[in-house]
Amino acid sequence: MQTRLEQDDDRLASLVVILPLAVTGFVVAAGCWTLFAVAGVHLRADLALSSLQFGILLAAPMAVSAVLAIPAGLAAQRYGARAVMLTCLVGLAMCMGLLLLVESFYGYLLVAGGLGLAGGFYSAGLQFVVSHCKPKRLGLVLGVFGAGVTGAGFSYYLVPLFHDAFSWQGVPLAYLIVLLLVIALLVMLTDPESRESGADRPWSVGQVVRILRRGRSLPLTAYFGVVAGSFFALALWLPDFLSAQFGLSLDAGARQAQWFVIPGALAQILGGGLADRFGSARVATRSLVLCLVALAVLSYPPMTLFVRGVDEIITVEFALPLMIEGSLIVVLGVAMGSAMGSLQRMVILANRAEAALFAGFLLVSACSVAFVLPVLFGAVNQWLGVRTAVFMILFLLLSTSLLMFARDTRREERRTLLHPGI
Repeated sequence: MQTRLEQDDDRLASLVVILPLAVTGFVVAAGCWTLFAVAGVHLRADLALSSLQFGILLAAPMAVSAVLAIPAGLAAQRYGARAVMLTCLVGLAMCMGLLLLVESFYGYLLVAGGLGLAGGFYSAGLQFVVSHCKPKRLGLVLGVFGAGVTGAGFSYYLVPLFHDAFSWQGVPLAYLIVLLLVIALLVMLTDPESRESGADRPWSVGQVVRILRRGRSLPLTAYFGVVAGSFFALALWLPDFLSAQFGLSLDAGARQAQWFVIPGALAQILGGGLADRFGSARVATRSLVLCLVALAVLSYPPMTLFVRGVDEIITVEFALPLMIEGSLIVVLGVAMGSAMGSLQRMVILANRAEAALFAGFLLVSACSVAFVLPVLFGAVNQWLGVRTAVFMILFLLLSTSLLMFARDTRREERRTLLHPGI
């Protein structure tokens, strides 16, 4: 019989293999998530799409991810996370093959929905790594896994290169080759899992709802969804925003947007690690405050102020240069990523036994917000004609979330530390 030390060594050894594989798979899956954020800009011109149609195309993967997240989490607990991960990757590979054939808006919309299988991979992958991780490392490991969102940023750089070198057909073909490689590595380097304990127990809707409402799980899931959904929505919208706002080429706008996604994704490691040391609530609160500072500045649109002077009208021009706006976007990405890492740790640590199910809850919450926001961005752009209105929307959303999170945290501290009734 193995001693506890030997079990810990075995768990750490398996994590060394499993974590890089899971992160690699999530990098590719997240790249599929945001494929249309870059390639869709070209399709927008080719198919003469309106802002609203473009927003729907960007949001479709998030909508399907929200639908699949909880079923994928339950399937991971019942049949094993590895089997669900492989199924999602195979489905994504089939979508890439289909993308080589479609030509109409509705065909692309169908494929965009299929890319929502990336959400199922997230739910199963999180269960895959949590089952091999000790609680004291949970925040760091979850942050490393969540950093797979960097795949979205890599798409902003690589997709234009493939598009220029091989035309549109080169993009899905490259993704297809990478997906097949990841599938092969996952099959060869990992073994089929034994089912989780209690996996054969049927899950009713009532049981799932009771689990979600346990403790502070429901509000914390909602706060994570607002922050992560805002991050994903802005990642989808930024290439088009930057190219239009500063007169950049579409490819240059996409490359500029990667400085939001990649630092933000990597900041989940920072947020998770700091949360392990200082506590999730403290890290999340300070990160959200930093988000609001950046959003407050980014919300101001370019404007001209006419001041009636003594002898003449004085004209004052206000517009953020690209360098300052880019720096603020990096700060915003890092702050949002840090908040995501700490909030994710907070939820999973409190519900470790149902990690895959709560990964589904987190993803449903995030993808629901990420589905609504691009459509809202497109509608507000079309209605107001002010591009920076997207930052105004996010400022209102995150400030409301911060106030509610701070209130709930204070209430929990009073309940835990003080006598009842005080």
